[in-house]
Amino acid sequence: MGLQRLRLDDCEVLVKTGIRSRQILWPKNAPGAQATITHVTMEPGSISRRHTHPTSEQTWIVEQGEGVLLLENGRTEKLAAGDVVRTPAGETHGVENTGSVPLVYLAVTTPPQDFTGAYSSTQPASGS
Repeated sequence: MGLQRLRLDDCEVLVKTGIRSRQILWPKNAPGAQATITHVTMEPGSISRRHTHPTSEQTWIVEQGEGVLLLENGRTEKLAAGDVVRTPAGETHGVENTGSVPLVYLAVTTPPQDFTGAYSSTQPASGS
């Protein structure tokens, strides 16, 4: 497959309590891509519990808000707009929005991963 052009409005959104995850580039819309790119919005008080990606590393670029990184062995670290966090494959991580506004970040996962199983529902692309 050659060049691929997508529109944000056409990207599927995965949803679970307090979290919306727009799948900009992922195995369902770009099967040959070498990464999954996800735009995540977490409402105040929402939590993405500690978890790992055994074979994929993940990088987060925090655009807005603040929160707490949930790390291995109960450790935590503050997280805020402007931070870039790289989590190697197999490393425990999660995040809690402790702020009063949405926590928004772009996640790049490589090799790519389909996150459907981590969410309770999907919203079809608005262009569908």
